Amino acid sequence: MRVISLKPLREFWERHPDAQGPLRLWYKTAVNAEWDNLRDARRDYPHADGVRTRTGDTLTVFNIGGNKYRLIARVRFDYRLVNVRAVLTHAEYSAGRWRD
Repeated sequence: MRVISLKPLREFWERHPDAQGPLRLWYKTAVNAEWDNLRDARRDYPHADGVRTRTGDTLTVFNIGGNKYRLIARVRFDYRLVNVRAVLTHAEYSAGRWRD
């Protein structure tokens, strides 16, 4: 998979240093993955979920760092492309503003 981009991950772990290891692992896993669908992604991240936004887009939410953080991405399985939209704490995710 091609991951666009590492920048939001880096910015997040600069604010939350304990997230660096789990986010680097997610990145390494994703760039080496051959995901054709959500079921394939769940082999690597069993709790990954497809979530519909208010605008109708479907995003994939990955639990990171023992469910402490959430990585939200638009995954285009057909193009083997992962566009990282946000990395959030569990509290930020629960607030739901990312769905807009």
